[in-house]
Amino acid sequence: MSPLSSFANPSESENGRAISDAEKAFIVGDLAHSSEPFVLCDSCSRDIPDHCLDSHLFILTDDRSSCSVCNVASTKPEAFTEPFCRFLQENPTVFHAVGYFKDKMTSLGYKELPPRDDWAGKLEAGGKYFVTRNGTSVIAFTVGKAYKPGNGVAMVAGHIDALTARLKPVSKKPTKHGYIQLGVAPYAGALNETWWDRDLSIGGRVIVRDESGKTSSKLVKLDWPIARIPTLAPHFGVGMMGQNNKETEAVPIIGLDNSDILSSDAKPVKPLGPPGSFVFSQPPRLVELISKQLGIKDHSQIVNWELELFDLQPATVGGMDKEFIFAGRIDDKLCSWAAFQGLLASETNDDDGVIKLVALFDDEEIGSLLRQGAKGNFLPFTIERAVEALCGENKTFGPGIVGQTYARSFLVSADVTHAVNPNFLGRYLEGHAPRLNVGITIAADSNGHMTTDAVSTAIVTRICELSDCTPQVFQIRNDSRSGGTVGPMLSSAMGVKAIDAGMAQLSMHSIRATCGALDPGLGVKFFKGFLDRWEKVDAEWQ
Repeated sequence: MSPLSSFANPSESENGRAISDAEKAFIVGDLAHSSEPFVLCDSCSRDIPDHCLDSHLFILTDDRSSCSVCNVASTKPEAFTEPFCRFLQENPTVFHAVGYFKDKMTSLGYKELPPRDDWAGKLEAGGKYFVTRNGTSVIAFTVGKAYKPGNGVAMVAGHIDALTARLKPVSKKPTKHGYIQLGVAPYAGALNETWWDRDLSIGGRVIVRDESGKTSSKLVKLDWPIARIPTLAPHFGVGMMGQNNKETEAVPIIGLDNSDILSSDAKPVKPLGPPGSFVFSQPPRLVELISKQLGIKDHSQIVNWELELFDLQPATVGGMDKEFIFAGRIDDKLCSWAAFQGLLASETNDDDGVIKLVALFDDEEIGSLLRQGAKGNFLPFTIERAVEALCGENKTFGPGIVGQTYARSFLVSADVTHAVNPNFLGRYLEGHAPRLNVGITIAADSNGHMTTDAVSTAIVTRICELSDCTPQVFQIRNDSRSGGTVGPMLSSAMGVKAIDAGMAQLSMHSIRATCGALDPGLGVKFFKGFLDRWEKVDAEWQ
């Protein structure tokens, strides 16, 4: 059997052109952006359109086991290492991550559902759709060809926000002894000691009003480090490990201005807008940089922005056999990216009777309380609106259908968990110490911080068995504090069966963390397996 058989049935692109299994795998694996020549077997080279291969270097082979496309199609973990590292590097903010997901879905024929529109008549069995909220959360789903209203939803939910430092509403600060500084505030636990002496850049979204009065949102990121939070040398006798004031001692420097001592007639740098305007309250040189990046000549067109600092050092593989990934923002781009890839790679069979869904939320790191967070109504409303549209005129939509849908559904709450650290083995519960490059970790908690129970564990263990995945287990010690996930809030809101299961990592909440080089691909394999096999496993239960 060809590895491409796991990508059963071609999908449709946005313009209605059929996408072959090989082209689908080519897009899922991000091979068009590969930094090295990729390998194609003769069959895949014939099935991928010329426009996909134009200007790309590739090597033809008769050996399908070395074909890059076939390796993606068969979800070989090593096929996803480089694409994940590239994703981390190219999408440093939550805004960029959602933009990436939207572009990739569109290329595979997913249709966007504007939340302001009426969805009636726009959804059908066999369709592929996505919807966003605030530009920072996204829900994507496919409807089985044999779907009937009241059937269940196999869903994965995670978060794509990460610890960061966001620019304050007034980010301009007085120059101190020649240093231009930037006013930032920590998002979640950022600006901790791991943020000192790092190469930091700036990115996010900018709200722009053009000459015609139309307002839009534009993404921006600077590709060089412009900010740094300098430590104080130990000679001064001040400790730098968690003893510092984040308001006064963790202020980034972004430039120099020594004009006060080098020029007798130095004048303060003038703001780029009138008093009361947004740009008036921002560092003028930063406004100029952002304007240049966006091609804006009139600075007053910038009416606001949401910018943040991010670690610019590229994600990279490491270790003697390159068995690690060292990167920023692993929590939780790891599970969210893998779940998203798993949905894109999932099978499309004629007898599929469920909705396969992935929901990626913002604001998890700060409690999920905003409308784009998991405690908002984004997920249940999306499911209910989709089911209502799929009822059409032949089925009456109401609480009965909604209740039936949720009773037949299952949620995997996917968030990273703690890999065992060899230097602190005493901090781990014996038998509950996940390893890197092994597989998905089922996370449990006796106090309800996780959704895992005996039923959901049995279901996911069975899915792992059918998908050739190796499950691990984690629970924190009684004398340590457990973190939380989006699982409890979502499962309680919808009443669905649920489990917490994610990939393990080292150095959670550090600006640079570590996971296994195979872990992104092992995640893709598990999430694809769950989405493809949940319906079968559910049918095994009485």
